Amino acid sequence: MKIAVIGGGPAGLFFAYLMKRGEAAHDIVVVERDPEGATYGWGVVFSDVALAFVREIAPDLYASMTRNQEVFGAMAIVHRGRQVPLANNTFHRMARIDLLHALHRHCRAVGVAIEFGRRCDDVSEFSDRDLVVAADGANSVIRTRHRDAFVPTLDVRPNYLAWYGTTRLFDPLSLIFRTNQDGLVIAHAYRYSRTHSTFLVECDPRTFERAGLAAMSEADSIAYCERAFADDLQGQRLLSNRSSWFRYTIVSNRNWHHGNLVLLGDALRTGHPSVGSGTRLAMQDSIALFEAYRECGADVPTMLERFVAIRRSGSDALQQAAIRSTEWYENLGPKLALDPVSFAYDYLTRSGRVSHADVRQRDPKLAAAFEALHPERFA
Repeated sequence: MKIAVIGGGPAGLFFAYLMKRGEAAHDIVVVERDPEGATYGWGVVFSDVALAFVREIAPDLYASMTRNQEVFGAMAIVHRGRQVPLANNTFHRMARIDLLHALHRHCRAVGVAIEFGRRCDDVSEFSDRDLVVAADGANSVIRTRHRDAFVPTLDVRPNYLAWYGTTRLFDPLSLIFRTNQDGLVIAHAYRYSRTHSTFLVECDPRTFERAGLAAMSEADSIAYCERAFADDLQGQRLLSNRSSWFRYTIVSNRNWHHGNLVLLGDALRTGHPSVGSGTRLAMQDSIALFEAYRECGADVPTMLERFVAIRRSGSDALQQAAIRSTEWYENLGPKLALDPVSFAYDYLTRSGRVSHADVRQRDPKLAAAFEALHPERFA
């Protein structure tokens, strides 16, 4: 097959690698608008479950991804100045650029052509290709151009976020809730290398307005966040990488393919940073599209229908969990009066997928502390 992949993120690169590794005769090109080495995130984290699917289908890539990454086995909620640990939440962490470099190396090793600095706004330039994969991100130009075919829904969430880094090393993965004169500010912080952590700041619209963040320069926004989280940053600075404030858009599409064009990764559907599922969803999409090819061969219409059949239910379930998590962060007002243990317990059960029995199994100390505070619920 002759295949074009638009977008050089994890979804497009992983699919290209799987296809070319499986059959060297495929002619595959990946086009990426940014130069090689550019990335506008910081770190990524994977759960054990999320990495297992990579290990099963691509053990060589898994080995490259995990060679220099570290594992941490706990989370912590910081509420009302107290840290509450959440046990047995194992995550693998790595720099996003390291993940991309590993994918670049493996793609090139099997003969995938990668063209950097090439912007593609129209699939007509790939009219000679059997399959065109649009993996060009949540703000997909290709999806927008063909919106009548894909029928996307773009759900812009109300909270504001800014994606920073810091040299303050956060072990364990920490969710920090601080109040100041303007309202509530939240940090999602985790170490992803020996020297740096991701530090994602979130606030609700009222806090954003009262703080005047919309009118602030990037430097002033950083200074505001450093003051808000002074106790947590312990004198370390926040670092910017095009770290402007944004509102997260949850993307879904009624139709996943049109002719020989198919959406993949964030162009198809987004999760939410609060559940860290974006890269996992993207790479699982790649596996599903590859599996559809292995079942159906070069019959592209049948292959794309099979992709939807394989992937939609799992994709929808994870996205719904992400939406419930998002809504928890957006409606924290009544929960802020909770004691730290009850607040942490509420967080852990926020998606509706974790029962009290699950908490007892995963984190017996937290379950026991919660039961002691609320004996009437367990009489």
